[in-house]
Amino acid sequence: MSSEEVVGGTVLDEDWYAAELAEASWRDCVFREVDLTEAVTTGCRFTDCTFDRCRFNASVHRGSAFVACTFTDTSFFDATLEGCRLDGSSFGGCDLRPLTVSGGSWWGVSLRGADLRDQDLSGLRLTEADLTEADLRKTTVRGSDLSGALLRAARLDGADLREATLVGADLTDAAVRGARLDLAGALALAESLGAVVDA
Repeated sequence: MSSEEVVGGTVLDEDWYAAELAEASWRDCVFREVDLTEAVTTGCRFTDCTFDRCRFNASVHRGSAFVACTFTDTSFFDATLEGCRLDGSSFGGCDLRPLTVSGGSWWGVSLRGADLRDQDLSGLRLTEADLTEADLRKTTVRGSDLSGALLRAARLDGADLREATLVGADLTDAAVRGARLDLAGALALAESLGAVVDA
């Protein structure tokens, strides 16, 4: 794959099964019904791209970036993301389970209503992420940065929120039965619900 940036292209119904992509770059491109099953990307960059009805099943991404991208009806079944940037990207109608995630930045990502049950999202930068109505039951976000994140009506039952940064997070109407919190998290939750906490 050429290291030159591809700008404004359209990739339609192509088979990229088990493709190995390294240091490649795409901007303002549309990927529609592209099969990336078992593909491997290393240091690739996708900026302002659209992925519609694509398949990332069992794919592996190392140090790649999907910045300000839009994913619709796309499957990430059994995909692996290692140190990837998803900053500003949005997901709608996507299959995101199971995922293997190791570090990375998901700043400002939109995952409204996403099903992320039982996933390990620990140590992620989820600053200002939109997780409104997301299903995070039994999900681990331990040590993640959820500063300013929207968690309105999110399902956090049984989730592990220990050591997570929740400063400024909106947890209005979130379900937190059985969620594991440390003291700082408990205080942030109380303040989000309107309590006045005296130090």
